[in-house]
Formats: sequence, structure tokens, C-alpha cells
Amino acid sequence: MAILEIKVPSPGESITEVMISRWLKDDGAFVEKDEEIAEIDSDKATLTINAEDSGALHIIAKEEENVAVGALIGTIDTEVISTEIKKVDNDKELTKDPNLITADNTKIDSQTKDEITENKTTAFKTTATPLAKKIMDDNKIPIHKVTGTGLEGRIMKNDVLSLLSAGFKIQADKKPKTLRETERIKMSPLRKKLAQRLVAVKNEAAILTTFNEVDMSAIFAIRKKYKDKFKEVHGTGLGFMSFFTKAVTEALHLFPDVNASIEGDEIVYHYYADIGIAVSSPKGLLVPVIRNAEQLSFAEIEEEINSLASKARDNKITLDEMTGGTFTISNGGIFGSMLSTPIINPPQCAILGMHNIVDRPVAINGEVVIRPIMYVALSYDHRIIDGRESVGFLKKVKELLENPSSIIFGGKNPEQILLNL
Repeated sequence: MAILEIKVPSPGESITEVMISRWLKDDGAFVEKDEEIAEIDSDKATLTINAEDSGALHIIAKEEENVAVGALIGTIDTEVISTEIKKVDNDKELTKDPNLITADNTKIDSQTKDEITENKTTAFKTTATPLAKKIMDDNKIPIHKVTGTGLEGRIMKNDVLSLLSAGFKIQADKKPKTLRETERIKMSPLRKKLAQRLVAVKNEAAILTTFNEVDMSAIFAIRKKYKDKFKEVHGTGLGFMSFFTKAVTEALHLFPDVNASIEGDEIVYHYYADIGIAVSSPKGLLVPVIRNAEQLSFAEIEEEINSLASKARDNKITLDEMTGGTFTISNGGIFGSMLSTPIINPPQCAILGMHNIVDRPVAINGEVVIRPIMYVALSYDHRIIDGRESVGFLKKVKELLENPSSIIFGGKNPEQILLNL
């Protein structure tokens, strides 16, 4: 018997323990080489463990169990092979494998080799990502009810969500919860670490928040005029986040204190802008970082945001992609938030909070008009940033967003560039 050990890989420096979040295959199941078999959570990231060889899986560590880095959590018996087809004679090959399931969830009892091959291909095309499978399992959705849009028909998370939003009837088999029923779920390492960091920053930093409002009319007009052409040329949508990211990088150049951090008794000034973008994921709030955002175009920012957000939602984000930010942008508006006071992501000293856009009456040139208004909030560490810098920074962001052409021309109007002013 050839036994391959499955040990916990190191998620990063200083991490000594992880939690088995979820086994993606059952105990005793046959797994293929490189197939995803488990997810582990650390206090910094979620990692997926892949099978190093094909064989029968034996699970040792249970779900939600804390284990040390390098610990043995399972084995693979590599001498076990998948025997789906048995020869009967020279003309026909039949299968008696009770585990071979077609896309319509029916077992194959006796079929020709060509029929089996066709069904196996269909089964392969209806595989799902771990996150999509979890959503289907939670909502009792049969795999044949979902049309996959991924590579070779693989079912993605959005395919399942689209089915649910279209009105798929959920057949829950759980008993109805009583009015006073409770449930205890073990807190993940990532959530525990997040809680510790948030409490620490509240206790250690002198946090204040300043507010302003932004008239989004000009950005609306640009997006309406160019969004289709932008998509055609660059292959990505033109969202609000690229405007805010570029406005922030310009304002950080003018107010370097906002882009600084405290290390011991020193203030570290960063002459580049690594912008963290807060993203909601199944494991909690994650903040992947866009490196050197001040050097990127609108299209490059949009592509980077889409890539990082997709990785975060699918638990594919790496530790390196979430460390080293100098400033963070959090968009609570996508959930309908009107106003909030975001918490700083240490060791950074400031964070910008975006909110929902609502048509509001405003006074312009002595007249009341209706404009799409967003409230914005800047939380900052008063140990480094004074009121003048915080208010000035947020005011500059507002000016840049209300005059988007000035973002494109480095904070100046096209006329100022022309006149060399």
C-alpha cells in the first residue's frame, strides 16, 4: 500500500496554527491529482489544499479543528485506482460502478463504452467551484439545474446566485427554527484576527472622522458617454472605483501625511500609493492592495480591482496581495449605506468611506436643483494627521471627483495645461 501524507502548508510567516475550514471531498472518496480537496483558514488568509496524487482520501483532522502548520490532516492511498469501465467482451464494455453519476443524477447500470464516455464528459462539464458547490448544497440545488458559464461548463458562484435570484424554489430540509433557538459556530481564525486588529486600532490610535459630499453628475455623464466604448476597447467596465482611486492618489501627493504610517516613534512617509480596496468575501472583510495605483490608468485599475475582488470572493487571494497598503478605500454604498465612520486598517493612518448615491436637492447659483449626491467620510489618526490636512485632503478628493477631467490631467484643468499654469 502506497500512502501519501497530506500536511498543512504554511500560509505565511509567523502563522503556526490554522483551522480546517471545509473538506471538499468525503472520507474514502477517490480524488484526482491536483484536485481541490480542502480549505484551511489562518488569521490572514484562506488557502486551498490540492491532492498531490490520485487515490482514495482518508480524512484525519475534522472540520473546524485547529491544527499546527505541518501537521498530518489526511492521507491518500495512491494504489486505489478509479475503475469505471470493465471489459465484458470484444464488442461491448459495461460498467457496474455505483459511484458514476450522470448530469441528471441517475446511476449508469449497463451502457456501452461510447455512452459512458459521453456521460463522463457531461459530468465533467457540470463540475462546480467549491464556493458554488457550497451554495448549492446549502440551498439544496441539484447540479443539473444550474448552467455553468466557466471553463468547459464549470459552474461558478454567479451561476448559482443568478438561479436563486431568478426565483428557484429552495427545498430546505432543516426543521423550522423556534423563536428562542440559538446556534453556536466557531469563530474562524481570520475573523478572530480581524476582531483583535479592530479593537487594537480603536485603543491605540486617536481616530477622528471628517465628512463631505460629492456631486456625482460629472462622473455620471462621463460614464454614460464612454462606458460602451471603454468596454469595447479595454474589455472591462468603467466603474466608480477607478475615479475614486485616481482622485485619492492625486490628493495623497498633495497631502503626504495622509499616506504615512507610524512605526514605533517614527513616522514613515510613502512616496507611492498602494491602495487597499475593502472587499466583502465569504470569510469576512478582506483588503487586497493595488500596487502603485498612482501609475495606473483607469482601465488598469478596473482590471486590477476585478481580478483581486474575484480572488477574494473565491478564497483565492494570497497573503502578499493583502499586505503593504498605504491607504484604504471602503465602499459601503454597494450595500446601501448612507453614512458611516470606517475604521482604519493598521498600520495605515487613514481610510476613505464611500456610500450610496441618492438624488438630493442642492442649492446651485441660488436655485434648488436635484443632483446625485454621495456622502464621503475620511477616518484618520490624529496622532499624525491634523484637522487641516484631513479636511484639505477630503476637499481635494471632492474637487477632483466633481471635475473628473482634472484627474486625467494630473489635478489640473486642460486649460491650465495648455497655458502652462
